[in-house]
Amino acid sequence: MQLDLNLLTALDALLEEGSVAGAADRLHVTAPAMSRSLGRIRKATGDQILVRTGRSMVPTTRALAMRAQVHTLVQQAQQLLSAQRELELASLERVFTVRWHDTLTAACGSALITAVRGQAPGVRLRLSAESGTGDAELRRGEVDLESAPVAPTLPDIRHHLVGTDRLTVAVRPGHPLTEGPLTVERYAAAEHLTVSRRGSLRAPIDDVLAQHGLERRVAAAGPTTAFALQLALDSDLVVTLPDAVTRTARERLGLVTLPLPLPLPEVPLYLLWHQRYDEDRAHHWLRTLATGTVRELFDQPTAS
Repeated sequence: MQLDLNLLTALDALLEEGSVAGAADRLHVTAPAMSRSLGRIRKATGDQILVRTGRSMVPTTRALAMRAQVHTLVQQAQQLLSAQRELELASLERVFTVRWHDTLTAACGSALITAVRGQAPGVRLRLSAESGTGDAELRRGEVDLESAPVAPTLPDIRHHLVGTDRLTVAVRPGHPLTEGPLTVERYAAAEHLTVSRRGSLRAPIDDVLAQHGLERRVAAAGPTTAFALQLALDSDLVVTLPDAVTRTARERLGLVTLPLPLPLPEVPLYLLWHQRYDEDRAHHWLRTLATGTVRELFDQPTAS
């Protein structure tokens, strides 16, 4: 069976861009040439791959099912054929998906994009603050780099520690907790806000409070850190967050930072990637750049 492996590259571009014109621009070919490639792909697969809906094109069910596998195959082929070539950042063209917690994206996303564009203008970043479903996306090649507060347990998921953070308390100016020393009893007696995409009203700090015979009242749960900080500014709710990664956002809003009156271990921050990228020079460049960008947060003085 004779196959034109160039069709895999065309198929990957078509599924990534969602249009013939976009895929043609990405691969530097004419739109008619890409249209002919789509026709050959349709004939080879027996599927329409992309179908028109109004003025746009959408992938078929089969196309959606094969997208991740096609992307992985193309990347593996590129790595195989370019393993001995020097990385030329000025001419590098690639799309990376970086999935970080929304707080980390807000704190470092702009700096990372600026650094990438300054060194490799042909590289495009997809920054995602959406929560994942474990390591499946990393293993399928849908996510290139991810952040996590715990080290992975799967042997094919690589990681390194980029820093440790400590929890701190943020309240609005003039909040009652700003008057006098913040004791653990005063902290527990206040009304609190948690940050949870699933709406959880409980956090690990509640277990520590229970050891002291105390229980706090959590009045609300916010889906993102940005929402939680804004709500803390507009109310008497108290929000407890990692210090370094939220420092810029807190200062921008003018929130008051108070030390947490409980001895808690520091919160680690890891960057994760799949082992298939261990020898990928472009990926190594990205994660090195991302590591440096994130570590700048932890090099700054912590809040007093």
